[in-house]
Amino acid sequence: MRPPPPHRATTAHLQAAYPFLAEGGLGGRGVYIGRDLFGGSFCHDPWELYGRGVLTGPNMIVLGQIGRGKSSFIKSYLWRSQVFGRQAWVVDPKGEYSLLAEASGTRPLRIGPGLGVRLNPLDPGPSAGQGAGLDPDRRQAELLCSLAAASLGRPLSPEERTSTELALAAAAGRSAQPTLPAVVDALLRPRPASAALVHTDPVRLAADGRQVALELRRLVEGDLAGMFDGPTTTALDLSGPLVVLDLSALYASPALGILMTCATAWLQNVLQRADGVRRLVVVDEAWAILHNLAMGRWLRAGFKLARAHGVSYVAVVHRLSDLKAAGADGSEQQHLAEGLLSDSETRVVYGQPPSEVAAAVEWLGLTSTEADLLPYLPRGVALWKVGTRSFLVEHRLARHERALVDTDARMVPAQ
Repeated sequence: MRPPPPHRATTAHLQAAYPFLAEGGLGGRGVYIGRDLFGGSFCHDPWELYGRGVLTGPNMIVLGQIGRGKSSFIKSYLWRSQVFGRQAWVVDPKGEYSLLAEASGTRPLRIGPGLGVRLNPLDPGPSAGQGAGLDPDRRQAELLCSLAAASLGRPLSPEERTSTELALAAAAGRSAQPTLPAVVDALLRPRPASAALVHTDPVRLAADGRQVALELRRLVEGDLAGMFDGPTTTALDLSGPLVVLDLSALYASPALGILMTCATAWLQNVLQRADGVRRLVVVDEAWAILHNLAMGRWLRAGFKLARAHGVSYVAVVHRLSDLKAAGADGSEQQHLAEGLLSDSETRVVYGQPPSEVAAAVEWLGLTSTEADLLPYLPRGVALWKVGTRSFLVEHRLARHERALVDTDARMVPAQ
């Protein structure tokens, strides 16, 4: 009697039938995350995986309910990345990264009215003209129009966009580093030369841009003054392994999304210096930006330039419904949120409530087995979708790391 023919399958399938055969994982090069529940240790590094062809993009999105270990993972990931010479920049709306910054030998840049730190979102960057993507003038114009549209809560009319771009050009003509106050002044008092460029007069041009000027004035002289209304504060140290922009003084402000965009814009302008340093740029509470159409467009543009800048963006949200709620069904806001997911080939999903499972299947392309697991993932265990591969990973902390990532200090007794 002849023996049965050999069975052929990939290790991904064989591990289900033969438990002693496991997925090979992503290799041992990169940041140690923890234990692959169906294999050995699990490591991740976007640049290493990109170089091997496992990923075609370096960005990551992290989702998880409060208390499931999302923040612990991100902080330890940034901490461990320093061993490999990576630098991390964090837009921190809740003020949660102070201990990690102190351990890294840096101090958070606390941004708020009267705190003494100013960041100029229109700063062209140290190497203007040498960055990838849009030229500095176009990049500044897109950002300024996005800020104006977000402040107004609606898209700009053609007249408003034109007057805004002309005001920026006028401000840039007076200084190599235009500022928001200079733009507001140019909007309210346009020069005859600017008006002549569009065959109108200064009075009409001022009327076209008046609403934009009054909204931007809030960032200059109103309740949000003192943060983005002048040249960047000199002697800011950006050389440390961790740079934290702490916006917690305004976490409850309805303008949080605009403030986060201003801070992220300044960071992105600094990235134009192309110094060869590989950086992780973390945008915590990313929903605050995505809920606004103009801001969402601007953030996604940054994600698309990640490879050109040698940057890995990490967007952090609680639930997929935060992305779906960015706009009505079929709206551009939802398409932008979907685009953010498609531009993030690494998806780290911690425990989600049963109500989120359908959205996870739709937006993340989960299998039925993966979807069934989501509500039952214990604290510290996440479903990792890396390119076309899936892993269940238990995040592990060293004893000395626990104090750095602790967000439960006020809820549990001191250990």
